[in-house]
Amino acid sequence: MNAGYAVTIGIIALGLLLGAHPVRRPHSAGILSWFLSAVPNESPFLAFAYLLVSSAPLVSERPSLPNLVCLGVGVASFVTTPALIRRALAARDALTTALEPVAHTGRPIPWRRRLPWFRIIAAPLPFFARGVRVERAFRYGPHRRHRLDVYSPRKRTDDRPLLIHLHGGGFRSGRRSLYSRPLLHAFARNGWVCISPSYRLRPATYTDMLEDVHAVIRWARAEASRLGVDSTRIVLAGSSAGAHLAVTAALATRAGTGVSAAIGLYGYYGRADSSSDSSPISHVHADAPPVMIVHGDQDTLVPPGLHTALVESLRARSVSPVVYAELPGAQHTFDLVHSVRFELVVDAVAAFATAVTDGPGPTTSARDGDHVEEPTVGSG
Repeated sequence: MNAGYAVTIGIIALGLLLGAHPVRRPHSAGILSWFLSAVPNESPFLAFAYLLVSSAPLVSERPSLPNLVCLGVGVASFVTTPALIRRALAARDALTTALEPVAHTGRPIPWRRRLPWFRIIAAPLPFFARGVRVERAFRYGPHRRHRLDVYSPRKRTDDRPLLIHLHGGGFRSGRRSLYSRPLLHAFARNGWVCISPSYRLRPATYTDMLEDVHAVIRWARAEASRLGVDSTRIVLAGSSAGAHLAVTAALATRAGTGVSAAIGLYGYYGRADSSSDSSPISHVHADAPPVMIVHGDQDTLVPPGLHTALVESLRARSVSPVVYAELPGAQHTFDLVHSVRFELVVDAVAAFATAVTDGPGPTTSARDGDHVEEPTVGSG
């Protein structure tokens, strides 16, 4: 028996099993549960494609009985797929209910008439997006990590709203334009300008990182005319540690860094260091901008309770809408691929951002189907 093939099958099968039934304790097991199940839980179709590719050598040679048994185990493990898809589809109801605080705007929630199943099944990796121009590695400051990428519609218009998305990585790692690319593509394809910046990481201080976020906002405002954006309509979003930074920066504004709203995806919202003001909860105030928090009920990487404590604090003190959606079956890093769940999240985030900025919303015809990105490289 090929030992490497057996290990591959075991990882796929275990990932699917942990997607359906994650292990939370001890914390090390929770981390392993997330690592193995993150992709199969969001895209079992991608896991199945990997199974087929890894099994291809069996076709060119007479397979041994142990290898055939391994293949059978791998195929059988996909019995969990219907349950994973059903839980992912349940995100629609959770998100619809969560959006009630912004429903008073009178604008229709722009749910798609149908999910792009071909893309979800056959092309889940977010490499390309037709109609989106990507300009990379603009400088916004002196540090080597002070770089950002700009996503914009190929058809130029002025006074467009702006989305700034901050990557995750636990304040120690991560890179721009890796997290939430389906969201960046969807927003840019539908009339928004999107910025994905890098920021300083450990051993830099949390204060340094927060200042980097404010520097990105100032850069965007200074370049508003060239970018074709309305500097009064800026939404700050982030994933994981980036969600922590996005919400904190939106609450603890500096001169020229106010934003229209903040969005946190599977965020960590506790203290980033030993100081008492390194958590977003410590900056909650009555005039906070609208905030949307989206978290998975199967997140085994972030300690439970931190996101709900932030939501409760915001709802108790802020006069602005606070949207909170808990996604059934969602793990950490649910924004990396075109999945059933994240396609629904993208629509909900677009509905929220549209409502709080009165910006353009997505259209079914523009977002359905397969896409080919035509990137351009820029520097500044």
